[in-house]
Amino acid sequence: MKKSTLGFIAGAVAAMTATSAFADGHGELTVGYFLEWPMPMMAAKASGAYDEALGMKVNWVSFETGTAMSAAMASGDVQISLSQGVPPFVVAASGGQDIQVVDVAVSYSDNDNCVVHADLEVDKDSAGELAGKKVAVPLGTAAHYGFLRQMDHFGIPLDSLSIVDMPPPEGANALGQKAVDFACGYGGGLTSMKEYGNVLLTGSEKEDLGILVFDVTSAPADFIAENGDVVAKFLKVTADANAAWAADPSDEMMATIAEQAGMDVEAAKGAISTMKFPSIEEQLSDKWFGGAAAPFMKGVADVFVEAGSIDSALDSYEGAINTGPLEAASNM
Repeated sequence: MKKSTLGFIAGAVAAMTATSAFADGHGELTVGYFLEWPMPMMAAKASGAYDEALGMKVNWVSFETGTAMSAAMASGDVQISLSQGVPPFVVAASGGQDIQVVDVAVSYSDNDNCVVHADLEVDKDSAGELAGKKVAVPLGTAAHYGFLRQMDHFGIPLDSLSIVDMPPPEGANALGQKAVDFACGYGGGLTSMKEYGNVLLTGSEKEDLGILVFDVTSAPADFIAENGDVVAKFLKVTADANAAWAADPSDEMMATIAEQAGMDVEAAKGAISTMKFPSIEEQLSDKWFGGAAAPFMKGVADVFVEAGSIDSALDSYEGAINTGPLEAASNM
């Protein structure tokens, strides 16, 4: 996300607008999500479980990037964003938007990466050869953060690269047409990228470097404060869907998830096999909200400041996490 895009966000106004829009919607909720991003919650979406649990109509709007989700929450068009990447969340919060994380939607170290075109014959041992090349990156997203950390690890100066802002599907097309030398992305876009080249680091290798990759469910702070029960019920449905998938990842459930994600079953199977869906208990542990999440967000923000992607970071991101609804959901 460009700096000029960040400047318009005013947290209090954004949250108030989102709450007003929810009230004007006569009890309807609008939720942002991603296509080509298969998750167990999509089975609950298809069955109407969210509508039933919340006692209202839930409208689902698809987005291509987490930065677009932030803008939609700021304008009041969306009340909850499901599976927003941590980096775009951090970018918005750092820019003054008053939004909060309410759960860990998914962890996916192997489902977010950078792919180098096969013609270059570059791998992790020769990654320095990427200096001076052209790369497609969805700026302000988890893929952007991973890209920055990988370039730092390999000692590739950012100012030596030609960086083009592209959503993953467009980045995959550009890579296939050799319009870029490498591309970074996630989900179906990453799957397509791999048809044309190879990753530099595996998910495990990235985790060893401290490059975590996970998405969150987020919402305007004011909306959460005034509709905590709605958010808690929403998180409970998501958690139940995750538990059902963990207990029995049936072909029937997989087919529903694939259909809702706009993918064929085999592609959806490949993508979801690289994902982990932490339980509520796990999310409230030290690995996530009990300790590691806020410092990790601070680390992401500091990397973005150093890269010139945002002007400044918050002193702490503790206030950007609200475990109240998740704790309430654990007792439902």
